Amino acid sequence: MARDEAAHLAQVVRLLSRRGGRLERTHKNAYANSLRLLVRKGQQPGEILDRLFVSALIEARSCERFAVLAAVAEDEELASFYRALFSSELGHYKVFLKLAYKVAGKDMVESRWQQMLEWEARILAEQLPGPRIHSGL
Repeated sequence: MARDEAAHLAQVVRLLSRRGGRLERTHKNAYANSLRLLVRKGQQPGEILDRLFVSALIEARSCERFAVLAAVAEDEELASFYRALFSSELGHYKVFLKLAYKVAGKDMVESRWQQMLEWEARILAEQLPGPRIHSGL
C-alpha cells in the first residue's frame, strides 16, 4: 500500500506539473484529524483496531470521491486516472478491514466498526461544505 500511495503521489505531481499546477506542501485535514482523535491510544487490541478503521474510512471515502469524479470528468485522462485510483483505494479499504478481523474477533470488529461509522457521520456532518480530495479545499 505504501508503494501504491507513493506512486499515486508521483502521478499527481506529474499530472499537475504538466497542466501548470503544483501540489501544496502544507495542508490541514480536519476530517482525518478528527478520526484520529477516536483512536484508543495505549489499549490493545483497541488502538491497532481503531487505527485500521481510521485508515479504512479514509480509503473508503477517497474511493467514493474518485468514483464520482471518474463518472463526471469530461477529460478522459483524468477520468481514467480517477478510475484507477478508485480501484486502488477500494483494495486498500478491503485490506484494512481484513487486517482488523485478524487483530480482533468478529463481534469486537463489527461492534467497533459500527461505532466508528456513527462517529464518522457526525464528523462529516460538522465539516464545512466544499470540494475535497484527501485534504484541504
